[in-house]
Amino acid sequence: MPLPLYYFLSITAVNILLSWALYLPYRVAHLHFITVANMAISGYSAAWLVMSLHVPFGWALLAGFALGALVGWIVALFIGDAPTFAVVIVGFTFIFIVRTVIENLPAVGATMGIFGLPNIGGNPETHRWVIMAILAGMLLLTGFFLHRFDHSRLGRAASAVFVDKDLAASLGVNIKGLGMLVQTVSCTIAGGTGVLYGFIYKSFHLDFFTFALVGIAMTIIFVGGYATPWGTVVLAPILYGVPLLFPPAIQEWRIVIYGGVLVIVLVLKPEGFITRRFVATMESFLSGSRKKRNILTKEEL
Repeated sequence: MPLPLYYFLSITAVNILLSWALYLPYRVAHLHFITVANMAISGYSAAWLVMSLHVPFGWALLAGFALGALVGWIVALFIGDAPTFAVVIVGFTFIFIVRTVIENLPAVGATMGIFGLPNIGGNPETHRWVIMAILAGMLLLTGFFLHRFDHSRLGRAASAVFVDKDLAASLGVNIKGLGMLVQTVSCTIAGGTGVLYGFIYKSFHLDFFTFALVGIAMTIIFVGGYATPWGTVVLAPILYGVPLLFPPAIQEWRIVIYGGVLVIVLVLKPEGFITRRFVATMESFLSGSRKKRNILTKEEL
């Protein structure tokens, strides 16, 4: 696999997974930015296990998922039913704390970071294919989970909480329990994504886990459409790929461009480009097309 294609596909997959990790708690009106902090915690922990204790990558990746879930669950105990603003503040504070701790931990390279992570499978080509296979599997599993969640009783409960917490509570929705569930699953996804993010480059540095990641994910979610996970799939490759076609001088301003696009879309089209109505229309159209093909096939027989 050519190196430019590998980086494009892998980083696009990371952006989708990160955006989905933010999308899930936003279903109950929580902007849970602790996901970025969890990416750093799990990523650095997995790198330390591999480099210092010589733990196989597979076990280190599983440890990253588990650590993300544990941190998410502990934090959710306190903010599972907190207001949106409180969740945002906790997330930003957590990012700052985690970055400060890592900067002062020589065991994980402090400000220098961790470099020279080994190739999975023994050579660069195998390493790239393994990373891509894992990312593809995560995308399929996470997308399937989000689809099932949105069409389940929990998804309908989340929609009620998003619109009116008091109304949802009067209908018997366990607001804190639901909030803890989506926050914990979100952090689990972020934990595994953080491990893969560093292993894509075979290194970890604090510059990988900055507030810019929050801006990228926010742009993908709200421009793509915050009410459905499928807008993320459409927008993530466009948002990451199009700036690569620009001259380097313009690429340096991509975060500013993302912010400008986000503001414009929030003003002119607050629901984003891919809405639930659009998804429902497409599902009906595809379902009708399948039925029509089945009818034609029976007539031919």
